[in-house]
Amino acid sequence: MNGIQRGFAAALAPGARKITFICGMMITCFLFAFPVLWIILTSIKPQADIYYVYKGTDFTLDNFVQVLVNPRIVQAFVNSAVVATTATVVSIIVTVSSGYMLSRIKGPISRTWFGAIYAMRCVPFVTWVLPLYFVEQQYGLYDTYTGLFLAHVAVHICFFSWLMKGFFDGIDPSMEYAALIDGCTRWGAFLRVAVPSALPAISALAVLSWLFSWNEFLFALILTGQHTPLTTVVMAQFVSEMGMQWNLMAATAVLALVPAFLLTLFGQKYVIRGLKI
Repeated sequence: MNGIQRGFAAALAPGARKITFICGMMITCFLFAFPVLWIILTSIKPQADIYYVYKGTDFTLDNFVQVLVNPRIVQAFVNSAVVATTATVVSIIVTVSSGYMLSRIKGPISRTWFGAIYAMRCVPFVTWVLPLYFVEQQYGLYDTYTGLFLAHVAVHICFFSWLMKGFFDGIDPSMEYAALIDGCTRWGAFLRVAVPSALPAISALAVLSWLFSWNEFLFALILTGQHTPLTTVVMAQFVSEMGMQWNLMAATAVLALVPAFLLTLFGQKYVIRGLKI
C-alpha cells in the first residue's frame, strides 16, 4: 500500500502536489475551526434563534451580560483560575526537581520513584476519582481549593516528572559537573545550571499544566460542591430537566476560551521549543 501511495505521489506534478497539500490543510483547519466558530455564533444569538441559520438573524450580547452578572459563574471563573494557577506552580516545582533526580541521580530511590510514577501513569485517571473522594471526605478537603489542586498536582506529577526526565536526559551535564568541581552543591548546580538550561521545557510544561487544570471536568464534577464550583461544571449545569440553555452555555464557553487562547497564543513558541529538547 505504501508503494502505491508513493507511486501516486510521484506521478503528480509539483503544482498538483502543492494544490493537494493546500486543500488538505484547508479541510483540516476547517474541521478544527468549525466547532469554535459555531460556539461563537451561538453565543451571540437570542434563545429563540439558536436553532436557525438564515439571513436576517438578530445578534445580541445579552448572553454575555447574563453570564457576567451571574455571581456563581463569575465565582467559577475565579475558582478555576486559582486552582489552575496554584496547581501549575506547585506541579512545576515538584516535577522539575523530580525529573532532575530521575535523570541525574542513579540508585534504588530513583528507580523506585520512577517505577511508582510510571505505574500510576498507566492507571486511568477515572479510577482515581472514587478513592480521592473518600480521602477528601475523611480529611475535610472535599469542596475546597486544597482538595482540588492536590488532585491536579497528583496527576501532573505522574505525567510531567516522566517528561522532565526526558528533557534533562537531553541536556549535556558537563556544565553541571564543572559547577560541582567549582564548589557548587548538587542543589546549586541544579538551580544555577540545570534549571536555566531547561527553561523552554519548563515553560512548555507550565502551559500544558495550566490548560489541563483549566479544562478538567471529571475531578471538578466529583470533588466540588456549592462552595468551589469550577467553570466546566457550571457550563454543564445549563442542561436541566427544563431544557438546554445553549446560548448561555455558548457564551460561558467563549469566555472560558479567552484566557486559554491568550495563554496558548503567547506560550506556543515556548511549547514548541520545549518539546524539541
